Amino acid sequence: MSKYTVEEYQQAGLEIYDKLHIPTFPVAMKYIKDLNEIPEGVVRPIEKGQKMSICQAMAQARRWGHRLCITEADNFCTPSTVFHGWVQGVSAEELIESQVKQEWHKDADAEKSQVSGMNLQNLKTMMGMGYIGVIVTPLHETPVIPDSIVVYGNGLHMTYIIHALNYERKKKYEITSNFVGFGESCGKGAFQPFIMRKPQFVLPGTGDRSFCLIDDHEMAIGLPAQYVFYVLENLFNTGDRQGLKLPLRKILPRLNEKITPGFMYMREVIDKAKEKTKGGSD
Repeated sequence: MSKYTVEEYQQAGLEIYDKLHIPTFPVAMKYIKDLNEIPEGVVRPIEKGQKMSICQAMAQARRWGHRLCITEADNFCTPSTVFHGWVQGVSAEELIESQVKQEWHKDADAEKSQVSGMNLQNLKTMMGMGYIGVIVTPLHETPVIPDSIVVYGNGLHMTYIIHALNYERKKKYEITSNFVGFGESCGKGAFQPFIMRKPQFVLPGTGDRSFCLIDDHEMAIGLPAQYVFYVLENLFNTGDRQGLKLPLRKILPRLNEKITPGFMYMREVIDKAKEKTKGGSD
């Protein structure tokens, strides 16, 4: 049972959007075990004869306010379907082979190293939990209590969120992330915070950059859903009396004409001209 209501999550979505001045909406992710869990107003791409990756759904939710549900049937990014555990009977060897064919890494051994470890553990965990898809919506319009939340922005926005997570230096909120350049938004941003209960820093990867409208400067942070309230509680508390809020109070140095030889030369010329003018008027 969630400590917070749907309405409180919606309000949190509005607050973090407004207070951080981020350019797109925070994204709410809810993993489902049955199609009957899909609320009214949430659309599956397959219903319109289309397919869509999870990261594309996230892009449409945060940029255009769309409310979508992605399942195995909707998802053209088939490896992510398997990584999320939405299908049974696919072996680790077959998953690795799919990635070898993509030529993401040097050879099969490199791909095995990439897919093994945490990713396979995630796969086994999710397959045993019975999830079949994910609902993706803007947080401020989520119709359900989310499992994870992904916030996109620039480096400054991410710094403020990290400051908030680290304000009390509690280990449960700290971010430690590995970067592989693949599955960053759907895997690390949404999936890992849900099953690992740890926030993750996201450097958008190949799918994001190829067909999800990611701007070059954009990054993201994925949170276990309840952590958004902790972020809001501590937002801008770091360095509060030093003006570390939005807009950031950057230092304006106190300068004079001595900063460059040309400025100094012209200062001397102006002073002499003023002296002459003053003397002539007397």
